[in-house]
Amino acid sequence: MEIKQLSKHMAYHEVGRGAAILLIHGLVGRLSNWATVVAHFSTHYRVITPILPIYEGPKEVLSVAGLARYLKDFIEALALEKVSLMGNSLGGHIALAYALDNPDRVQTLVLTGSSGLFENSPGGDFPRRGSYAYIKAQTQHTFYDPNVIDEAFIKEIYETVQNLRATLRIVAIAKSAQHNNMAKSLGQITAPTLLVWGLNDTITPPTVAYAFYRGLPNATIRFADKCSHVPMMEHPDWFNQEVEAFLAQHIVANPHTS
Repeated sequence: MEIKQLSKHMAYHEVGRGAAILLIHGLVGRLSNWATVVAHFSTHYRVITPILPIYEGPKEVLSVAGLARYLKDFIEALALEKVSLMGNSLGGHIALAYALDNPDRVQTLVLTGSSGLFENSPGGDFPRRGSYAYIKAQTQHTFYDPNVIDEAFIKEIYETVQNLRATLRIVAIAKSAQHNNMAKSLGQITAPTLLVWGLNDTITPPTVAYAFYRGLPNATIRFADKCSHVPMMEHPDWFNQEVEAFLAQHIVANPHTS
């Protein structure tokens, strides 16, 4: 996977041509979380996945607001006039914060397992980060079927949280997400929004999806059974079909040509 670099702390992956879709990963998310989404949509869209400066970078980004400003700078650096944002977990929260401050720059929103209203989490802490068994259990808890991920996926997260500086940054952002409640602001976000949720999500339960649905003026909601917090990994074909149908209603996709 080719990673492009705009500056020291601004890196991303890009493939395809057409209307721009930005994929925004979660707090301990990886580019690989979006692999099937990239493969599916890059034939008709310009799919861009920024690598958020969560583990290193200026202190100014260590909050939801800071990451939303980072996203604004990133979009401007790529000279993108209008984008569709697709965010999972913290990534959805960042997309909402960006859309609130930049309404004319957002074409559509796709939120899946988004924070911003309520989430069950370890409380912005990693009390047993040195225990591989603990990190493995916490990671598998994110999925309805833990076999969706392999040991390499778990090991990567475990190694990340062994870095104390990275862990402290993760905790700071997690606490910011818990304090940054968007309930009173949702009515100002008018972009067409698709909420794609797992019925078995224990981190942002289905009640959270319904709260987003009630608060966002132009929202559509879809649920998947036997699915938890990361639908694009747990039910990739279903997820891509739902998103494709939604995007087809709101943006014109330009077929990729070589």
